[in-house]
Amino acid sequence: MIVIDENIKGEFKEGTYIALGSFDGLHKGHMTLIHKVVDEAMADGLKSAVYTFKNHPLTVAKPELAPKLLMDNQQKIHLLKAKGVDATIFVSFTMEYMQTEAEEFILSLIHDFNAKGFVVGFNYKYGYQNKGNVDTLREMSERYGFKLFVMDAALSNDDIISSTRIRNLILKGQIKEANELLFEPFMLRGTVIGGKKLGRKIGFPTANMSYDTKYVIPKTGVYYTNLMLEGTLHKSITSVGYNPTVDGKTLSIETHILDFDREIYGEEVKLYFVEYMRDEEKYAGLDELVDQLKKDEEYARNQELSTLL
Repeated sequence: MIVIDENIKGEFKEGTYIALGSFDGLHKGHMTLIHKVVDEAMADGLKSAVYTFKNHPLTVAKPELAPKLLMDNQQKIHLLKAKGVDATIFVSFTMEYMQTEAEEFILSLIHDFNAKGFVVGFNYKYGYQNKGNVDTLREMSERYGFKLFVMDAALSNDDIISSTRIRNLILKGQIKEANELLFEPFMLRGTVIGGKKLGRKIGFPTANMSYDTKYVIPKTGVYYTNLMLEGTLHKSITSVGYNPTVDGKTLSIETHILDFDREIYGEEVKLYFVEYMRDEEKYAGLDELVDQLKKDEEYARNQELSTLL
C-alpha cells in the first residue's frame, strides 16, 4: 500500500475508487465502506483508496469540541493495509482547506487521483459549511459521469456503530464491548519510562508507559492487556490510575508483563486493552496488594493472546 499526503499527487493511470469520510477511528462501521471500495476497484481493474485526515477536523473548526482520538495515523495505515486498500491519502485539515467548496473538492479528487467513483456513508457531508451531501454527490455523479456507492449505517445491538459510541465505552471501562466494534483491540502506543520501581520491590515489576492526552485514556482500573514489543505479543496486566495504596498523585499506565525480565526503558511499545478486570482499590498494605496481584496474574495466565491483523 502507498501513503500519499497533500504534497503528492498520485499517478493512477488505471483510475481509482475513493472511500470518503473522516475515519477518525477505524471501526466496523467503516468496514462496509472499506470492503466496498476494495471490492469495486478490484472488479473494475482500478486502485482502491481511502481519503482521510492527519488531524481531526474539529481541531480546526471547533477546537473546544474536538474529541479524544481512538487511534494514531500509524495504526490507521497498518489496518488499511491489512484490509487490502491500495492507497491511503492523508490530508491536513486546515483553515484554508475548510474553505474549499463542495464541488471544488470533488473535482480536485477527480483531477489529482484520477477518481472514477466514490464510496461514502449515508450521512456523508463535505465542503465548506458541509454544504455537500449524498444528494449533491448523486447530482454530480450524473453530471460528471463518476460512479457513486452510498452505504447504509452499520448497526450493532440496534445502535449505529460510531467513533463516539466506542469512545464512550472505553471511558466507561467497557473494553470488551468497544473491541467488538473495532478492527483490533483498543491500543495505546508509548515509550517505556522510569517510575518509582515499587513493583520490582514487591515481585511485580512494571513498565511505566508514556501517553499522549490527545488520545482516549481508558477508565481507571486494572485490565488484562497484551503488550507488543519488537513484534512479539506478551500477556500482561495493566493498571490505569493513581496507585492509591502508595498515595500516588499522577495518572500512570503501568504494565506487568508475564514471564518477562528485561530492562526496556526507552523502548516503544503498543499496549492492547483486552478486558476490564477490576476497579482500582486502596489496600491496607503492600501484603494485601501483593495477594490481589497474584490473583490478577493467575487470571491473565488463563486468557488468550489477541488475534491481530
